[in-house]
Amino acid sequence: MKVNRRDFIKKMSAGAAGLAVSNSIMSMPAKSYNRIIGANDRIHVAIAGLGRRLSAFYEPIAMKSANVELVYLCDVMESQRERALSSFSRHIDYKPKLENNIRKVLDDKKVDVLINATPDHWHTPGSVMAMKSGKHVYVEKPCSHNMFENELLVAAAKKYNKVVQMGNQQRSSPHTIEIINEIHNGVIGTPYKAVAFYVNERGEVPLQKKAPAPAGLDWELFQGPAPRRDYTIETWDYNWHWYGWDYGTAETGNNATHELDIARWALQVNFPQRVDVEAAKRHFINDGWEMYDTMDATFRFANNKIIKWDGKSRSGYDTYGRGGRGTIIYGSEGTVYVDRSLYTLHDRNGKLVKESKASSNEAGTALGGGGDMTTGHVINFFEAVRGKEKLTAPIDDASISMAMVHYSNLAYRIGKGFDIDENCGKMYDRDAMKLWGRDYEPGWEPTL
Repeated sequence: MKVNRRDFIKKMSAGAAGLAVSNSIMSMPAKSYNRIIGANDRIHVAIAGLGRRLSAFYEPIAMKSANVELVYLCDVMESQRERALSSFSRHIDYKPKLENNIRKVLDDKKVDVLINATPDHWHTPGSVMAMKSGKHVYVEKPCSHNMFENELLVAAAKKYNKVVQMGNQQRSSPHTIEIINEIHNGVIGTPYKAVAFYVNERGEVPLQKKAPAPAGLDWELFQGPAPRRDYTIETWDYNWHWYGWDYGTAETGNNATHELDIARWALQVNFPQRVDVEAAKRHFINDGWEMYDTMDATFRFANNKIIKWDGKSRSGYDTYGRGGRGTIIYGSEGTVYVDRSLYTLHDRNGKLVKESKASSNEAGTALGGGGDMTTGHVINFFEAVRGKEKLTAPIDDASISMAMVHYSNLAYRIGKGFDIDENCGKMYDRDAMKLWGRDYEPGWEPTL
């Protein structure tokens, strides 16, 4: 069965996806949201962070049926702002304002919604600032930099009664919703294990060397909540992902968030009881990459359920014969494979029972990305702000998938696995709990 692009957007606009996942863990009813606008009124949007994810937002903002106005394009790099304005001019017939400082954007009462596509260390602080200013938030993955922020973000959404959706866009994929619902209805019996994987061919990165900040970059504001340090070459343009823990959350935060979320959704599990990790830097040993580039993580849950993460950032070997990313769900009576473009259903003997392909153009491992899933996910968010739909990835549920990312990173950093309180997510390990939060630049600590 194919789902074409037109049908995809139609389904999303009609709220089909929101209804289909109404039974997802901790989903909140739309009527509980504080609706600052009417059901049919225009939503005024600001985007903060104009890097590689920018193209993902052209379509959902430009669609007439979305009924939104882009008010601000905000970024700490001048060239990014100018490029974004030029790019958006091909999709909209008006000019949004350009702004360097996110605080000025959030002070504007006209803005209803912040799309937060900044680097990882800005995701929770910027989102909390936005909610304090009365804005609803679409925050890209990873929604938090550490476990302290993970809890803070959920608490802020509840305190300020705001709609907050994480950018785990496969939650809004019709073919994924379809097969997850079938799994929950018993199509493969009792699901007991999921293997989530990601494969990429990232190359060598430069060693960090002190250098003047690039022309047009507000380095002070880029650092924002992070402790201050001198600029090093190529930091701001993507390599901040790999240059230690000041800004990024490694490949697990950068990509595992997506597939771990699908695995947890399929198995209907919350916090794990234990995490164990084998991870190391295996490639280009002497380059500037400062964390693992290869990880094998195992999460154990109640009722003998298990999720495994297989992440290879710099080895392109197609381990599972399915390309760059996907999730395999094993059940007592069959197996499902699902990724961004299709799913396959096999019986217990391995016979193909069903295959469903979607004509989605969502990016897989290419930098940047965007496509039908992101468009549907953003439209779902807009409609939830209006009170017309339920979120497909409400932050209180998405944050549990995010916690799995943090657990795996913490296990790598302390060099051992640990047990977890499955009820609240706290870790039964003193070394791990020492890394529950992070150091912030004085005056930049995120608070409710």
